Amino acid sequence: MITMKKTLTILKNDNNFREIVMKDHFYYNWKEETFDALSYDSRNVSKSTLFFAKGREFNKSYLEQAISDGLQYYVSEKDYELTIPVILVNDIKQAMSLIAQAFYNYPQNKLKLLAFTGTKGKTTAAYYAYHILKQSHKPALLSTMNTTLDGKTFFKSALTTPESIDLLAMMATAVENGRTHLIMEVSSQAYLMKRVYGLSFDVGVFLNISPDHIGPIEHPTFEDYFYHKRLLLENSRFIVVNHQMDHFDVIKEQVADKPHDFYGKDSENAILNSRSFSFETTGKLAGHYDSQLIGHFNQENALASGLAALKLGASLEDIKKGIAETVVPGRMEVLTQKNGARVFVDYAHNGVSLKQLLSVVTKHQTGQIALIIGATGNKGESRRKDFGEVINQFPQIHVILTADDPNYEDPFVIAQEIASHIKRPVDIITDRETAIKTAMTLTSHASDAVVIAGKGADAYQIIDGQKVAYEGDKALAQKYL
Repeated sequence: MITMKKTLTILKNDNNFREIVMKDHFYYNWKEETFDALSYDSRNVSKSTLFFAKGREFNKSYLEQAISDGLQYYVSEKDYELTIPVILVNDIKQAMSLIAQAFYNYPQNKLKLLAFTGTKGKTTAAYYAYHILKQSHKPALLSTMNTTLDGKTFFKSALTTPESIDLLAMMATAVENGRTHLIMEVSSQAYLMKRVYGLSFDVGVFLNISPDHIGPIEHPTFEDYFYHKRLLLENSRFIVVNHQMDHFDVIKEQVADKPHDFYGKDSENAILNSRSFSFETTGKLAGHYDSQLIGHFNQENALASGLAALKLGASLEDIKKGIAETVVPGRMEVLTQKNGARVFVDYAHNGVSLKQLLSVVTKHQTGQIALIIGATGNKGESRRKDFGEVINQFPQIHVILTADDPNYEDPFVIAQEIASHIKRPVDIITDRETAIKTAMTLTSHASDAVVIAGKGADAYQIIDGQKVAYEGDKALAQKYL
């Protein structure tokens, strides 16, 4: 619950309060209301709800319907000149986050917060951290792949980082469930859209950076993308950073005056003797580690997670056990066909992660390799060129372009755009199941492989703004083994 007085105090302290008005007149006669619910969905309101009118597509009719359902006050950057008062603010997103924190009694102060950012690897690193910390603690997990607030039940979040009201509600639930730590992925959009505004993290981990999420409705430039990624460093008390990441010098300067650990080649915390399912390290985590996830990049994610967990109270034994136990749905899952050929299912959905995936596969599989890949519609448009440039570096691979969350775009047109950047003929099969079935017929020896990239464990396709049920890459691959 939160009172009107507390709400206004929070807004004023953040220099985010303009005035309370009704029909373009100053409204001085507000009463000391108590709100027992927060909402940004006009279909979910009552007389005692504090409503936030947000979003580019927000329509006055939503408020009119909410008023008919009993709404008494709303927060907005705009006066819609209706029959109830509006609390006018300069930034609705900042208001939502800070008011939600107070409404849920600041649950972030009752948890140890660990956040991961980076262009790739956030989910894998978060899973490593979860399995490490659960050895001796009671972590909650907010991940692109799965979220758990009690360590028992898991569900998939709609956003990598939920809207602030939803995020704070989840934090409060985690506290109620006796959780001690919260591990979460923090996307660049989380800072761009101020979903984590006002939050401080005990440990922030920066895994890597490469151009991604650049487009009309995301980041206008790489500089803007990188800037919003780096905001996690400004809002973390301890920092873990990949020494080998691009633009490392920028990060190094930014964290110079903060407690931090670097990891990776040429740093104190480095990986030695990397093998398919094990590796050794030097530095704070010196020792031997077994892992079910192949690939040097996954071992680096494990090292980053181990360093972060060490800071949050994990022992070296916890770290070894947690890394050994970690599996991630849709991340480097391997199946075997009857002819011995391998099938790799992986979430690789940008140029850098695709290159890493193909580098690992071609190292282990030396025969005929078929790649199935598509690109999302209406977001991350730069990926289409990136995919083409990566594929050109692997001329031996047979490419089948297909649908991957086309949304409001035509998947065939998206495939043609990817193909325009590839310097050899490719197949276009927009039906993803048919593409997978076709690829599975192209193998004949144990040295061959099929790589199904992009959707990972997602059991849906986003088409025309809706999540349409989809059997899943792994399930379809198993059907045609």
